[in-house]
Amino acid sequence: MHALNLPSFDLRRRESQGKKPEIFDPVRKKFVRLTPEEWVRQHLLNYLIVYRHFPQGLLGVEVLLNYNTLRKRSDIVAYDRDGGPLLVAECKAPSVTLTPEVFYQIAMYNRALTGKYLLVSNGLMHYTCRLSSDESSWTYLPEIPDFNQICS
Repeated sequence: MHALNLPSFDLRRRESQGKKPEIFDPVRKKFVRLTPEEWVRQHLLNYLIVYRHFPQGLLGVEVLLNYNTLRKRSDIVAYDRDGGPLLVAECKAPSVTLTPEVFYQIAMYNRALTGKYLLVSNGLMHYTCRLSSDESSWTYLPEIPDFNQICS
């Protein structure tokens, strides 16, 4: 798999004869197909848990949401201690350029989820923004925030 701009970690992989490679997702507690996007998602999850102190129990992966009449899945949703959506993350494969369309996609998902923070990553570049207190604009942050900082 592609080298990422996220710390490496001891991940669990498996390959069965005749099957595609899989990686263990500690949040979903199961092996899932190893795609380039999943590679990024697992590295981002590890980074959020280990380096940014997001409690694993407050993370959701492929969270189902409804937007108008469409059923979609958000890659990662971090919840606050009261169970409300706090951060919504969209993961793309390293080969995918983070364009305005990617930000539109996560903003669309967030209309249903109402998180205060958005995070977009292709494993090489990461962009995080915060909703203003009057909920009228987004401010880009210099780095992915620590869980305790955004919960206080």
